[in-house]
Amino acid sequence: MSNTPHELHDEFPEHAEAISVLKQVDAHFARMAEEYHALNRQIHRAETNVAPMEDLAMIELRKERGALKDKLYAVLKAPQPTS
Repeated sequence: MSNTPHELHDEFPEHAEAISVLKQVDAHFARMAEEYHALNRQIHRAETNVAPMEDLAMIELRKERGALKDKLYAVLKAPQPTS
């Protein structure tokens, strides 16, 4: 487990292999995963007071992270094409 909570592999451990594969073969998934990672790091930095922010800003970032997590999960749950 990483030091930053809520990383994708920690959130969806049963999909860890699929996450790694999709990051390599699906550009859209890779962009969403990178955006999720950046948001998650920003939230973590705020929560640990490394880069504090106002509560309302934090709430908005958490909502954005949650919506992105839902989109990523939808891709993970969709049937994956086989080669």
